[in-house]
Amino acid sequence: MKARLEALLEAVAAGTVSPASALDQLRHLPVENIGDARIDHHRALRSGRAEVVLASHKTAAQVVAIAERLALAQGGFLCTRINAEQGAALAARFPAVQINDVARTAWLPVNPPVPVLGSVAVVTAGTSDIPVAEEAAVVAQAFGARVVRVFDAGVAGLHRILAARPEFDGVDVVIVVAGMEGALPSVVGGLIGKPVIAVPTSVGYGASFGGIAALLGMLNSCAEGVTVVNIDNGFGAAAAAARILSLGIDRP
Repeated sequence: MKARLEALLEAVAAGTVSPASALDQLRHLPVENIGDARIDHHRALRSGRAEVVLASHKTAAQVVAIAERLALAQGGFLCTRINAEQGAALAARFPAVQINDVARTAWLPVNPPVPVLGSVAVVTAGTSDIPVAEEAAVVAQAFGARVVRVFDAGVAGLHRILAARPEFDGVDVVIVVAGMEGALPSVVGGLIGKPVIAVPTSVGYGASFGGIAALLGMLNSCAEGVTVVNIDNGFGAAAAAARILSLGIDRP
């Protein structure tokens, strides 16, 4: 959005776009009311990221309508927690949209692409944690990160995470996704000196209480530099990682 506005203002200054035409193009800033939703087109200017659509509990028609307005204003969009009906409707309306069935995301990249800010590793304790991890991976990529995936490297076989360490040792931020007792972020936090964002998942048996056990274990981590987001919140972890990258942290 910032680049598009700069280009528009430069065109007005050069005389190739009239002030009236520019005003017409800006008519939906900061908010566009389409009835069921008030779309925050100003968010990209405030926070550096366009509004992301949480598709959960929305109809397919509502998701498509919001995506249409975001695509028109921003050049693309990102939807999370889509279902099959919503994904099919988005794919029919936007042939270039990238549907990730595992992550439950729909991403229409902007053109030109978002500048690469740095690298993020997404690590899971088990295969069952991959859906949440994939959500984090897609969002991180959409927000400008190179993504390294390291899956099924939990503490039940500690040699797995030790053997995989070279795969993520050189990245800028590590997102660790784990259910059960949630121990993996502490292990990773003790191995590397980079920010670690822990994501508890709802994977586990009865005493895991839908991810609360993993959440509490991560909050009580003795490894320094481990930050914790909400249960199953791959989106929140990726958004936090992107903000860390945008600060221009030191890279190896």
